Amino acid sequence: MPKLDFAIVCSSNQNRSMAAHKLLSKRGFNVTSFGSGTHCKLPGPTPEEPNIYSFDSSYDEMYNDLTKKDKTLYTQNGILHMLDRNRRIKTKPERFQDCTVKHDCVISCDERVYDQVIEDFENRGNVNGTPVHLINLNIMDNQEEATIGAVLICELCQQIEECEDLDDNIENIIKEFEDKNKRTLYYHVAFY
Repeated sequence: MPKLDFAIVCSSNQNRSMAAHKLLSKRGFNVTSFGSGTHCKLPGPTPEEPNIYSFDSSYDEMYNDLTKKDKTLYTQNGILHMLDRNRRIKTKPERFQDCTVKHDCVISCDERVYDQVIEDFENRGNVNGTPVHLINLNIMDNQEEATIGAVLICELCQQIEECEDLDDNIENIIKEFEDKNKRTLYYHVAFY
């Protein structure tokens, strides 16, 4: 049975999606990660002063920019470590709405992102009727929760990958996952 293609989506393709991308890649899954926002937003010196980058900015450019701005601050808050991890996985963040590759399963990391993914599929229109399973697992956007979320996403992907008939069994997989982990998932089928 061929391996499934997974996409993990958070807002900026920085923290949650990249933590899951790293773990899933390490475990041998076919995985890509994306952001769904209009730009990449990283914490700044205050909540009112975030660092904003375009999706065309590389992780290296972000890392170097923040190092110049305040290396101590961005080292202490973990942003430089996160960017260093990200640039070891891929060159730059990617925006889900710009993706042309078809995935079997798209897992989002918060409800707003899930809504953006569904909206994107609705805007694309049903081209040839190939189903894609959209699942949302809410993960708080901090480094500790991103790590926990990555493990949960990996567990979910393992169950999905091992399933013989995903279309018939996805709802059972979701229910078992919810019962075991005491987490509510959102689920939707869209089409390419």
